[in-house]
Amino acid sequence: MTDELPRTRVSAWRPSVAGITEVFHARFTDHAYPVHTHDTWSLMILDAGTVDFAVDRRRHGAAGAGAVVLLPPGVPHDGRTVQPSGFRKRVLYLDTGVLPARWIGAAVDDPVHADRVLRRRVHQLHGALTGPQDAFEAECRLTLVRERLLRHLRAPRTGAPDREPSRTAGALRDLLDERLSNGLTLHEAAGLLHAHPTHLVRCFKQTYGLPPHAYLTGRRIDRARRLLLAGQRPADVAAAVGFYDQAHLNRHFTRHLDVTPARYARYRRSAHLQTRPVGEVPQ
Repeated sequence: MTDELPRTRVSAWRPSVAGITEVFHARFTDHAYPVHTHDTWSLMILDAGTVDFAVDRRRHGAAGAGAVVLLPPGVPHDGRTVQPSGFRKRVLYLDTGVLPARWIGAAVDDPVHADRVLRRRVHQLHGALTGPQDAFEAECRLTLVRERLLRHLRAPRTGAPDREPSRTAGALRDLLDERLSNGLTLHEAAGLLHAHPTHLVRCFKQTYGLPPHAYLTGRRIDRARRLLLAGQRPADVAAAVGFYDQAHLNRHFTRHLDVTPARYARYRRSAHLQTRPVGEVPQ
């Protein structure tokens, strides 16, 4: 017998609140996220530990229960544990109806905010999201969180100026998004875009910070999470998002989230049994 905590614990669900596509709570001890992107904003607070991450190839760190991390949509990022004890986090995935895409550049420049008021508001929002009976409260609290985030995003920026994406890379990205379920070969993409395959890969990586195949896999994982949280079976999800079979989905899903799709779906069913978010430090 051992009293050690499990290496990974997660819970996730889709709340009935417009603008929030997923609530995700996790404890990781030695997990490392591969470079990937989301089509949503990722708003994270830590309850314990330290996390190291890169946004658009620039490394950052966040520690303890004071920082708020905002990662913008469409920008490559990774994440990894720093201490042997790992970290505990809570994440809200927000669509661009909450935060417009025009603030992406500001978020890339400064993704970490030492703002206790914002942190408290995000914590209170998580508390309101634990049960469907609190949907109205959650909507109100989301408005307060958005107001505070915009104060940071509108602040004077000191980072590098925005880079316009390469037209070729942007066209390939649009094509990958369109063919998420059916997929395509690199040579097919090259023919459709009238570009050499090598040029496509090099251009995409220079523009977005990850190769096309990694982008496509990450987007498929994103869609798989939403379908699993909607109650679909892993085998059906694998086919729906473009993986060859359930084993193919399992391999990539586990690499991204350190749990299998089946376990992830089970966490969805138990998520609302929580009475409050785990690990909160009173403020």
